[in-house]
Amino acid sequence: MFLLLILIMAASFGVQQRLRSKFRQYAQESLRTGLSGREVAAKMLADHGIYDVQIVSTPGRLSDFYNPTDKTVNLSEEVYSQRSVAAAAVAAHECGHAVQHAQAYGFLKLRSALVPALSSVSRVMPFILMAGIFMVRTTLIPLGVGVSLFALTTLFSFITLPVEFDASRRALAWMDRSGIVTTQEHAGAKDALWWAAMTYVVAALSSLATLLYYASIFLGGSRRN
Repeated sequence: MFLLLILIMAASFGVQQRLRSKFRQYAQESLRTGLSGREVAAKMLADHGIYDVQIVSTPGRLSDFYNPTDKTVNLSEEVYSQRSVAAAAVAAHECGHAVQHAQAYGFLKLRSALVPALSSVSRVMPFILMAGIFMVRTTLIPLGVGVSLFALTTLFSFITLPVEFDASRRALAWMDRSGIVTTQEHAGAKDALWWAAMTYVVAALSSLATLLYYASIFLGGSRRN
């Protein structure tokens, strides 16, 4: 199990490095239409009849996200202002989440419903798991609770996968349909978004492997007790 966790950690590091490399590469490729990330986002929202979502610039690098609570597409400073293939891909992807929200996409609704519970769980879960491991020889209750809570976070990681892949699919289809990108630019955008999606895949697998690790401790304790 330790070997599996180490392999997944190595894979995660490799994917993150590959993602940064890809975005550096496509950030150097100017978009033929000359649109900035903000302008791409505005056009995609308008083309889908969405006028109640704000586009804002947020600090950080690769810190882009859509917030369904206040209906904002948050673009990192580079993506917001750059006129590159990478910026267009990221902006369209985040707007893909806004389209999901507007169309009541099932997996996005489910993920959003889990967020309040997970925000509370994430604060206490590490302490419960730690206490459970120390107390495993006397009682399995804390560890059982910790494993159950961790299962919820793992479920969230896997629910996130269709949300992210679908947002990229919507983004790429719209960019192609609207003429935002050439055939070559489309290929670059697809490549960048694929590597971004892989970070979520690795995160989900890492969460599953960690869950199995804690579950194995719980099962080992139940056999001893």
